[in-house]
Amino acid sequence: MEADPAERDLLLDIRNLRIEAIVHSLEGVRGDVTLVDDVSLTLRRGKVLGLIGESGAGKTTIGLASMGYGRGGVKITGGEVMLNKRNILDSGKAGLRALRGREVCYVAQSAAAAFNPAHRLMDQVVEAALFHSTATRSEAEKRAVALFKKLGLPDPGSIGRRFPHQVSGGQLQRVMTAMALCSEPDLIVFDEPTTALDVTTQIDVLAAIRDAIRDTGVAALYITHDLAVVAQVADEIAVLRNGKLVERGTTQQIIKDPQEAYTRALVSVHEINHEQKAPHSPPILTVNCMTAGYGSGIVKILRNVSLDLRPGQTLAVVGESGSGKSTLARVITGLLPPLAGRIHFDGHELPPRLADRSKEDLRQLQMIYQMADVAMNPRQTVATIIGRPLEFYFGMKGRERDLRVAELLDKTEIGQSLANRYPAELSGGQKQRVCIARALAARPKLIICDEVTSALDPLVANGILKLLLRLQKDDGIAYLFITHDLATVKSIADAMLVMYRGEVVRYGPKDQVLSPSFDPYTELLLASVPKTEVGWLDEAIRSRRMQSAGN
Repeated sequence: MEADPAERDLLLDIRNLRIEAIVHSLEGVRGDVTLVDDVSLTLRRGKVLGLIGESGAGKTTIGLASMGYGRGGVKITGGEVMLNKRNILDSGKAGLRALRGREVCYVAQSAAAAFNPAHRLMDQVVEAALFHSTATRSEAEKRAVALFKKLGLPDPGSIGRRFPHQVSGGQLQRVMTAMALCSEPDLIVFDEPTTALDVTTQIDVLAAIRDAIRDTGVAALYITHDLAVVAQVADEIAVLRNGKLVERGTTQQIIKDPQEAYTRALVSVHEINHEQKAPHSPPILTVNCMTAGYGSGIVKILRNVSLDLRPGQTLAVVGESGSGKSTLARVITGLLPPLAGRIHFDGHELPPRLADRSKEDLRQLQMIYQMADVAMNPRQTVATIIGRPLEFYFGMKGRERDLRVAELLDKTEIGQSLANRYPAELSGGQKQRVCIARALAARPKLIICDEVTSALDPLVANGILKLLLRLQKDDGIAYLFITHDLATVKSIADAMLVMYRGEVVRYGPKDQVLSPSFDPYTELLLASVPKTEVGWLDEAIRSRRMQSAGN
């Protein structure tokens, strides 16, 4: 009897998957923690299944399990992962080596960390095809060039001769997609491939990935916390929370008619109602005609940048990768002395170099970083991390310090019960709140927030933004908020500064900056903000082409 077509097309069949992690601490083993709890999923050939959910939902863990892989300290303790009709969990090391890079490939969130900086791009793109003998060197390179062209990379015939550092982040992400496709796998696991990209670059990469999937017929698991993004590429969406499958359906059904309360919350994350504050006081921070760069000024990153930020207000700095946003933060904090220009803070001029600034200047100007994981010492408890600035700036010790730490834990909605946890034992949102509490411990007048919500799912990010606004209202803190997310800008900013290639192209009160008529770059930026609508990507691309034709 001939096999049922639906059964014949079944590529990946995950059955009752259970995955656990052994949690360690400096005090010893804490026991097993369930990361994935009895999850079953199917994926058919040529289809895309989106996995969406908050940090810690189990998305990446399931994606890696589809390759028969568990990260350090993680073990698959139950269920089956059927790929091409066989349970790959029984394959053994040799069997797994044979299928990884051949039947299933992986595209990581950070392409920069996934490439070897010492080898040219082409050598790395064709490596899997050569290792598995699916093509000769000549055939693999020809296939790679065709993929470079399909993915919209510049100079497809020669870009492979470059090293990873010689291409942009968006280009490198597309090269990584070409690397996954080059060995012609049956399945690709895309793990947050556009999360770290600005919105204008994200559109190009997202369109390239979607078209490559469609044209090659490969199946894909697309992992993300951004429902608007996955809606553009997925046929179906599976919603995960706390290691459990909450809901699964077609993309249209999940967006238009979600059945579960958690899914409805994800779909209906609303902008925060933030009342824009009018300026009534002298600036707390003034940057005058700032020019900065690297390599003794040979490479200029900032050109003649000026801005004012007033007490209790939020100035959002937006722009694509490479526009100079983070360089501006480095100059303001003294980590990068400028080539020209001056910085005035709280009524006096700041020395250009961090080493020359007073302890009081350091206290009053704090920074919260994008990646909370690398901003904290993993061997220190939450209480120690928050307590260190209390000791350094105010000399607090013993009970006085502990009471203030407890107060900050409550203020940032972390809770005192987590005081003795280590960073590895916290969720992404909890880690970011610890970094906020540490900054608040110094009682600053200004906090620079560098992409502090870009790695968080919408619900957690919304909670962080509400927390920052409440703290601002309570304590009168000014925020310089660096971001590429215009939805965030609309939610929290009072003023807005748009940067492009190191220069200010638009600056002023938020309502004024977001009102027509627009300069070409700001218009492109606003048109690139993803919408949770099926078909939005096609409309955005059409709009971009019409704009280019008009110019």
